[in-house]
Amino acid sequence: MDRRTRGQTVPLTPVDQERNGLTRSVVTTGVPAAWPLPSAAARIPPLAVMGIGSWPRPRWMLEAMLERREGRLADADFEAAAEDAVRLAVGAQIRSGVDVVTDGEQRRDNSASFMSGWLDNCPLIPLPALRPLVDDPETFTSELHPLDVPAAEVRHPAIVGLLGRRQPLAAQEYAFVRTLTERPVKMTLPGPYLLTRLMWVEGIADRVYRSCEHLAEDVVRVLREELRALLAAGVALVQLDEPVLSEAVFAGARHTRRCTGRALSDKGAAALELAFARRLLDRVLAELPRERLAVHVCRGEFTPDERAALAGDYRPLLPLLAEVRVGTLFLELSTPRPGELDVLRDLPDEVRIGVGVVDHNREAIEPMAEIAARARRAVRLFGDHRVLLTPDCGFATFASRPAAPAGVAEAKLRALVEAAELVRRG
Repeated sequence: MDRRTRGQTVPLTPVDQERNGLTRSVVTTGVPAAWPLPSAAARIPPLAVMGIGSWPRPRWMLEAMLERREGRLADADFEAAAEDAVRLAVGAQIRSGVDVVTDGEQRRDNSASFMSGWLDNCPLIPLPALRPLVDDPETFTSELHPLDVPAAEVRHPAIVGLLGRRQPLAAQEYAFVRTLTERPVKMTLPGPYLLTRLMWVEGIADRVYRSCEHLAEDVVRVLREELRALLAAGVALVQLDEPVLSEAVFAGARHTRRCTGRALSDKGAAALELAFARRLLDRVLAELPRERLAVHVCRGEFTPDERAALAGDYRPLLPLLAEVRVGTLFLELSTPRPGELDVLRDLPDEVRIGVGVVDHNREAIEPMAEIAARARRAVRLFGDHRVLLTPDCGFATFASRPAAPAGVAEAKLRALVEAAELVRRG
């Protein structure tokens, strides 16, 4: 069945095209004829310490991102700057003593849109330029808030043709970080539910795809292609970020429409959204080695203000968390927002729990004894063989709006490493 509706291009005036960059030609997408097999990877020990993913970018890296977007910086020069930034991020993690490193997502403007920009037929458009093109600009803007998208600072994907993956997305990032350390490496990707919701913009995406579900088919395909490439390259752990699962169940009276076409305030809509998310995750993860796959669930807005956050324990998400086919779940647990740890007691024994024991949003460094106490509670509940220790989230989900300076991020990881050593000693 044809996924398209009215064609593969967005019919805009020449002025619109010039203003927002939708002049990119639509290309024909393809599917690889063969899939690479996973290769061996380093083992991640119990009570291992690691960051979630992102790391604060140096100011000159932010400038390089801007200059590249505006066409004033060649790709080779951007890569040279990015490699220097990755060296700094990895060096800070190694100094702190972590067991597993990430590349700090230094090349990425944020945790999701970066991937859209590398896909075929999905350019990134400044949000102010995108608003006039959608069917309902006010609703579109309001729906970005629970997605943690700072509307004035980032670009948004605009689908102009069928999605394809012509080149590696994160595999190139892994290849460079592998040259810097022998420690196990974790790489992050946006999850299929997040990507589908982000890309499905009525008035733009529906010019190409008949429905959100049909768009999701291609999102699943390109994510599977990238996962296979990363596992074949030897990545120890691939983490899919799904920051809006919590919003689907804790949004309350917010009258926002989602992939199921119903406002989340409608009775039963949250269940439909979670069922949709579960189907997408099942299809992305099918037949891949679950011990090397993870899902990270964020807990609401990118804010240190607990009064503005989405509160509630993980109980509504337990059916999904218990059945999603991954070996590790990374959960935010350092603040009152997610409730008591005991709610997670019945998660499957074969699943590791990456327990957030450090608040990434606070600049104050938590006392080591406080961090260790949180870790010990997790060990008593799950057993030390199932526990990994992390901050709640990345330190710079959005490049231009880090949660903490790089020095604070390093100090928090160092305190976490020292607390983990206390726990190991008993």
